[in-house]
Amino acid sequence: MDIRILRYFLAVVREESISGAAEFLHITQPTLSRQLMDLEDELGVKLLNRGKRNQRITLTEEGMLLRKRAEEIVALTDKTISEFDTSHDIISGDIFIGGGETNAMRLIARIGKRLQADHPMIRYHLFSGNADDVMERLDKGLLDFGLFIGAANMERYNYLRLPDTDTWGLLMRNDSPLAAKESIRAKDLENIPLIVSRQSMVHNELSGWSGYDIEKLNIVATYNLVYNASLMVDEGFGYALCLDRLVYSADNNNFCFRPLEPRLETHLDIAWKKYQVFSKAAEKFLEALQDEL
Repeated sequence: MDIRILRYFLAVVREESISGAAEFLHITQPTLSRQLMDLEDELGVKLLNRGKRNQRITLTEEGMLLRKRAEEIVALTDKTISEFDTSHDIISGDIFIGGGETNAMRLIARIGKRLQADHPMIRYHLFSGNADDVMERLDKGLLDFGLFIGAANMERYNYLRLPDTDTWGLLMRNDSPLAAKESIRAKDLENIPLIVSRQSMVHNELSGWSGYDIEKLNIVATYNLVYNASLMVDEGFGYALCLDRLVYSADNNNFCFRPLEPRLETHLDIAWKKYQVFSKAAEKFLEALQDEL
């Protein structure tokens, strides 16, 4: 399977049109159509639903699978080329960092800013996702480093524990009845609409804190990114169980954050694959991280 054909396929997916993709790729439409049919013949499946003239191209189930795999293959290919396409005298290149939403990302920013002075050609690419998403990309070589919040299986990785911790609490509107409290106890959660993270390990952590199954509470929505959850809170849809310092909650804002009581804190680790062969840029970042800690 030619990497060039995968790029062609992704262009068609993005443009939702063979003619639009052909124009973008600067090749003729018949040439692109033939390449796509050859790809389908090679895989033995139909990838695209070709509608009538001027209708959008849609993906079959097999096409959706290939799209995911093709994006990973192309990203890893581009990353590998970038790692070799650097001067021996000048440290440059790309560093790929994934992680959940946490204020500890400020540490990444501080280190990056410090490295900028001596190595302005280094570029940083951030991926936001839960622990499962980050681990998958880390294992496939699509990320150099992963930032993990709380309990995670670190057997496959080397890692450094960060000095900072995040605190769990309840995000709510300033006019909510619970806003008058200084902290939130388990009984306060029993009769309110909750918006919670989709991660199972988060549910386990919160269940351990409260003493009963979080799933049995009134969960009205789940989230992956807390910013989206905060919009639902702002509309009065519910209360979000989340980490502190992720949504601005000063007095002149619609939100307030109240920590859980007893206090529930979670540690933070930055990890990389064991026996990882780093690019020079990633190596410099790791050295700066170790110095910082």
